Amino acid sequence: MWQELYEQLKQQNFTIIAVAFDSRSGAARPWIDAASPTYTVLLDPNHYVAELYNMVNVNQAVWIDEDGVIVRPTESAGAYEAFRHMDRSTGKMPDEVAKVAADAGETYRNAVRDWAEKGARSEYVFTPEAARSRLSLRTAEIAQAHATFVLGQYLIAKGCDAEGAQLVARASELHPESWAIWRQGAELDDRGLAARADFWARVDELGDKKYYAAVDMRGMPA
Repeated sequence: MWQELYEQLKQQNFTIIAVAFDSRSGAARPWIDAASPTYTVLLDPNHYVAELYNMVNVNQAVWIDEDGVIVRPTESAGAYEAFRHMDRSTGKMPDEVAKVAADAGETYRNAVRDWAEKGARSEYVFTPEAARSRLSLRTAEIAQAHATFVLGQYLIAKGCDAEGAQLVARASELHPESWAIWRQGAELDDRGLAARADFWARVDELGDKKYYAAVDMRGMPA
């Protein structure tokens, strides 16, 4: 869907930069090859972009204008947690939930189209004050978590897997809101996704809390 959006908008001074947070060597490559994007895709195993923009999950997005100004801070890029309603034994999603998810994605992409066409006149562009008020700022614990994560990845790269894994786990403890960090030490299924029993247990622990924070945009589900 992002490739299609890029093809529609690339002549309007619009581009997409996608960033993969997979720290396991080669983990992102099959997904990138399958998507065959013509926009820029970066590999960020140390999560420097996640730290810079305080990203905690995928997929998340930041809107940055041609002057380098953030006009929409980090937010879910139209994703909806429909997966929490599916039958885990069959993978089937209730039709009404699947529709909410599809509508949310289309609403978000239409907002991007509106921004590409109208620029600063788009209703989806925040004022500087509104953008600042919606920023999610790093705490000392989050900063420590990212530093711990980078050190853990360094040790893993040097062959000290056990010591590195301990630091990755510690980073997740310091920043429990970051699913991006947690996934790097999680069990992988046959597809290479962190979606085994440990993932579902963590999702269930959320209770009434959101997996994806609600997007402050007209038409998006609460």
